[in-house]
Amino acid sequence: MTRLNTNQWLALVIALFSMGYLVMAYQIPSFPLPRPVDSDLFPKVLGFVLLGLALLLFLEQPKARDVPQPSDVDEQAIPLLLRPWSRVVVTSLAIAVYAAILVSIGFVVASTLLSFGLTWYYGYRRHVVNLAVSLGVVLALYLTMTKVMNVYLPTGILPI
Repeated sequence: MTRLNTNQWLALVIALFSMGYLVMAYQIPSFPLPRPVDSDLFPKVLGFVLLGLALLLFLEQPKARDVPQPSDVDEQAIPLLLRPWSRVVVTSLAIAVYAAILVSIGFVVASTLLSFGLTWYYGYRRHVVNLAVSLGVVLALYLTMTKVMNVYLPTGILPI
């Protein structure tokens, strides 16, 4: 019997999650008036895409370069905030702060701060490019959601 590699275990966990998500997506009631795109379409598409990606991850064959080699760098030599588990904690805290300040300062400002801040934290040092890309992506998302999809997003401190 063949042992499953790490990617296959992750794929199984993701597949179980996506199946649970799909079960919940099929619980969303349909809108009473006929519409070309109903409120349950996006969650269902997202669930099936996640399930498909889990299948592709499961079938992917690991290459020799994918197997981590023992590191020559002592983990104690890396600064605390740059260690792998510290990055997970910092990113999680940043998302929690983002959720807490989203309504008060608005989607555009909060999302730009999150994107710019995490990109800077992970090592990108071209700050003008970082700010331009962060702001551009956030504004494109904001305009698409509010003008095209008629979704309310908090404006916060900006008079948009």
